[in-house]
Amino acid sequence: MNNFDQNELDKFSKLADEWWDPNGKFKPLHLINPLRSEYISKKINLEGLAVLDIGCGGGILAESLTKKGANVTAIDLANGPLNVAKLRAQKTKLNINYQKISSSDLAETGKKYDVITCLEMLEHVPDPSKIVADCQKLLKNDGHVFFSTINRNIKSLMLAIFGAEYILNILPRGTHEYEKLIKPSELKNYIDVANLEFKEIKGMLYLPFLDIAKLTNDTSVNYIIHATQK
Repeated sequence: MNNFDQNELDKFSKLADEWWDPNGKFKPLHLINPLRSEYISKKINLEGLAVLDIGCGGGILAESLTKKGANVTAIDLANGPLNVAKLRAQKTKLNINYQKISSSDLAETGKKYDVITCLEMLEHVPDPSKIVADCQKLLKNDGHVFFSTINRNIKSLMLAIFGAEYILNILPRGTHEYEKLIKPSELKNYIDVANLEFKEIKGMLYLPFLDIAKLTNDTSVNYIIHATQK
């Protein structure tokens, strides 16, 4: 079974032209991106490392990691955002290896990476546990992997879906489906089953009216997990 939802790919392709508008429908991504990239770079010096960004979209994170010295391969299956990312790379003269390929197909090639990022992507696929397993196969010995997603509870439903998408309109409506959100305990289980070693979980607080994003210990809505290869 292909581990992607064509409706999800089409949804983000239709929004491709807005990906790099910092005040547009992807404003939350632009605001939390420095937080994410700093968290990753503080955990491991990225200079010269082979980094894989799974579900790269328009390349917001891939560009940040490249600027920190990483050799980035970024993959996605949605044509629209991927084309935007490639055009951006040409314009900014950043050497990013963008590819339209699934994590499963890439894992079959035998390639390995020092660091893997899979941020705001797991909640958009039919089987997130398979993506986590792919990451384990793609990770070098002593490699690091980072996952971020949204918790599944009443608070996240009210804030991340109703609030962000339908009241504040800071995300496109339909971006997230409540049933696909992932509890930290579920993601930790996927990590254990994949034989990765869980290291840390942090919450990510986003205050849209103040344009503030910061790490916290509150994982009730957005959270990021750091794990390593055993």
